Amino acid sequence: MNSVDFLSTNKDITYEIRTEIKRLGRPIPDLIIYKTVVGKSRNYSRNFNSSVYDRFKWLCGCPKRNKLFCFICLVMGGNRSAWTQEGSYLCVNVHERLRNK
Repeated sequence: MNSVDFLSTNKDITYEIRTEIKRLGRPIPDLIIYKTVVGKSRNYSRNFNSSVYDRFKWLCGCPKRNKLFCFICLVMGGNRSAWTQEGSYLCVNVHERLRNK
């Protein structure tokens, strides 16, 4: 019930269901996100680190899509955005990008 797939496809969620979703908590799976960044002198590897969930309490993940989403936006049915529909697979400067959300 608190999965990203359920939340992104069910827009008319009742108060009771929202309360149960809040009780269950946000999904915070270990995602397999890997990116290689080409630098001037060498290549850099970036991996997803699940500690990002501790720093950004609104963040949740979807192992099926292998992306990050805004849990509060999904539960409350906010505006359609990358954080509610497409997800994000940020690997480079993730803390800086999330801080600007």
